[in-house]
Amino acid sequence: MVGGVKYEHTHRMIAEFIGLLIIIMAVWTQGVETRKWMRVLGWTALAAVVGQGVLGGITVLNLLPWSISTAHATLAQTIFCVVIAMALFTSRGWLQDSEPVTEHDLTPSTRTLSALAAFCVWVQLILGAAFRHSGIRLLPHLVGACVVTALLCWTVVRILTRYGTIPQLRKPAQLLLALLMVQLGLGFASYLTRLQWMVDPPQSTTGIVVSTVSHVAGGALLLATGVVLAIQSRRMINARVPQSAVHTATHKAVIA
Repeated sequence: MVGGVKYEHTHRMIAEFIGLLIIIMAVWTQGVETRKWMRVLGWTALAAVVGQGVLGGITVLNLLPWSISTAHATLAQTIFCVVIAMALFTSRGWLQDSEPVTEHDLTPSTRTLSALAAFCVWVQLILGAAFRHSGIRLLPHLVGACVVTALLCWTVVRILTRYGTIPQLRKPAQLLLALLMVQLGLGFASYLTRLQWMVDPPQSTTGIVVSTVSHVAGGALLLATGVVLAIQSRRMINARVPQSAVHTATHKAVIA
């Protein structure tokens, strides 16, 4: 096992173990869950991990085409988010009753803003995977980083200033901000090692491997935290209909 063979073999062994765990989780969910949508989510996770294995095989057989490799990386991040969501939905805190708060006339609503932030992180990870596999240039990923940073900061400030007393929203928002700062640092380190100090090295060095893998892992954690915040925002915040819309609807009802 020389070069990258040991990493690739280890990757496959871990993937097989994760697939086994997801099979157990999906089957277990069918037996213990009374919520139909949770049982569907369990089968969804299983179907996704099977698809991930198929994409991995195609990637190897076709000698790492960037489009398939990017899809392989993207689906992995999506599976991670599904598993994190299932862990959240089965947690003690989720199963306990909670009292949502009403949001007044914010555009966009916090629920929409947090969902958009999570989606943009997901798109940014796709751009990063495409660049990593030499499918696109760096510029789209850099532009995406600026957009994601601005959107995440907007979301975190909105949550902490308006809903800082709600732990279900405050904790993921604080973690999201901390992970964003770390991720920006890891991205800069990855850029220096790969594009500045070691341009097209014949063999990836330890610095390139560590910085790149850490950056990818940081992106996965950032995405998962964003998804948790979006889910909790939808659960803990009720979007109130603007007064103008209520007045218009009432007026039409009176006329009718």
